[in-house]
Formats: sequence, C-alpha cells, structure tokens
Amino acid sequence: MKLFAYEVREDEKEHFERFSKKLGVDLTFTDEVPTLDNASMATGCDGITMLGQGKIDQPLLDEYKRLGIRCISTRTIGYDHIDVTYAKKIGLSVCNAFYDPNGVAEYTVMLMLLCIRHYKVALWRAQVNDYSLQGLYGREMRNLTVGILGTGRIGTQVAEILSGFGCRVLGYDKYPGKASRWLTYTDEETIYRESDILTIHLNLSDQTRHMINRETIAKMKDGVILINCARGGLMDTEALIAGIEQKKIGGLGLDCFEDEEGIYHLDRRDDIISNRSMAYLRQFPNVVMTQHMAFYTDAAVSNMVRCGIESVCSVITTGTYQTLL
Repeated sequence: MKLFAYEVREDEKEHFERFSKKLGVDLTFTDEVPTLDNASMATGCDGITMLGQGKIDQPLLDEYKRLGIRCISTRTIGYDHIDVTYAKKIGLSVCNAFYDPNGVAEYTVMLMLLCIRHYKVALWRAQVNDYSLQGLYGREMRNLTVGILGTGRIGTQVAEILSGFGCRVLGYDKYPGKASRWLTYTDEETIYRESDILTIHLNLSDQTRHMINRETIAKMKDGVILINCARGGLMDTEALIAGIEQKKIGGLGLDCFEDEEGIYHLDRRDDIISNRSMAYLRQFPNVVMTQHMAFYTDAAVSNMVRCGIESVCSVITTGTYQTLL
C-alpha cells in the first residue's frame, strides 16, 4: 500500500517512520501544503494524508480522483478544510484523526486562568521591571460560572478538569452526553446570559460559522471571558474587536484565529503580514493569542500520525474506519 503525506513536520517524521514500518506502508512525504501544483506528487498512491493548512476543494479533489487516490486522511480532528460532501459525491473516502482530549482541554483551562489573572499585562510589565499591582486585580475560578458550548470529548474533558476548581459549570450541546456528570445542561440562551467564562468546542460548519457574533455577544454578561481552542471561524473577528473596544468582553483567550492560514505554524518574522484584524486584536492588553498549539503534545502528535496512516490502510483493505466521515 502506498501513502503520500503532505505537511510533514520534523516532529512527525519519527512517528511516520515507526507506524509506516509497523503497518507495511510504502510512504513518501513532503513538507508542502497540498495544492493543484503539487498534486502529482501523489501519483500511484492509494491514499494521502495532510494537516489543515491547505484547502482541499473540488478541483483538487477531482485531480486526486484522476490520479487514483481512494482515501484522504486529515491528521486533525477538524475537517472544515476539506469539501467532504463533494469528496463523497465522487467516491473519495475522507477520515479525520482521533487523539485524547487532555492536551486541548488542559490548554483551554490554562487560557481561562491567564485571562482572569491578567497574566499578559503582568508579563509585559516584568519585561521592563514594572512590578506594580494596579490593574491586575483578578478573580477566582471557584466564584465563576463557566459555560461550555459543545460537550464532545474535549468539552467533556474541560468540564471534568473544571470540577476540581469548584466553579459552576453549564453546558450546551444538541446531543448531550456523559458530561452531565460534571456540568448542568441548559439551553443556549442561558449559557450566554449566565456565563462569566464561555468556551467553545464545536466543529466549524455552515451552521456554526460565526456562532459568536454581535448578536450573541450582546446577550452575554458585561466583562465576559471568551475562550476558543477549536476553530477561528466559530467567532466573528470584527464582533470580537467591537466587544473588546466597548468593554463588553473582558478578555479573550484565542488559540485559533479566523483566516490564520498562511500565518500560524510558520516563521513569518521577516515578513509583512497582511492581516490587520489579527494585528489589531492581539495588541489589546486583555487578549491572549497563541499559534494554534493547544493540540501540540507528544501523545497527540503520535496519535495524529498513527490515525493518518491507519485510516488509509483500514479504508483500502476493509472499506471502514472508526472516524470515517
């Protein structure tokens, strides 16, 4: 079985070598993002695997189909970068990755703590030997209500971690699950109205895009803290900026950003980055932004690579896979 891997990082290579050898896969790889220009690299392969920086749209899917590709495996949980509907229409299987939710959940809670304790401002001051306390008056988690939008594996893990802080935890999900052990399920309107901190853990789709917008922010408490370790497109950037400027939003903890493609996971130190909204938002003292790294742990990277290879092998040999979309 032949597999071509795109967007292979240095930290993934040892895992690709190990799992491809274990599963008897003939592997070829590149660090390039998948495009029409480099689609021919996958010629003769049964499947391809990639991360999330490229847009796997109709023209590219048609080209992969023409090349004989049978399965597309993304080494990410999210799959909004792939036109899954069209892939299915032309007979291409699409799989996403599975990895334990602990890393992202822990990172989510860390961003909450950074925001409620004003750590960004404290860090800035320390760089110039300003150790004053003015403006650093924080809050304790145990006295707050945390709302979780989306209680899948990651949202549930966030709720479990928060149970140790003693805070009130509310949850909303169209399909409530076992998270009820650590939170109280309620409706979406109540989540917006009563949460001091609101964290979102949903897939990005046409239904969830800009779920956090001017209208929903207006329903929230003054000074609400918003956390996003899922997908940037879940939040309307201009609405976030307006909320910060109007002091409706008390803080933002963002590990992802709308239109982050071509910026995050790259070294752009010497470049002119043409994303004014990003530059403007990140300069606020109560906004913490990191480079989409909540997932980035040793365990998660290993599992992402394993899924990227295993899913193709399973689809080609049996026609099924546990995370087949």
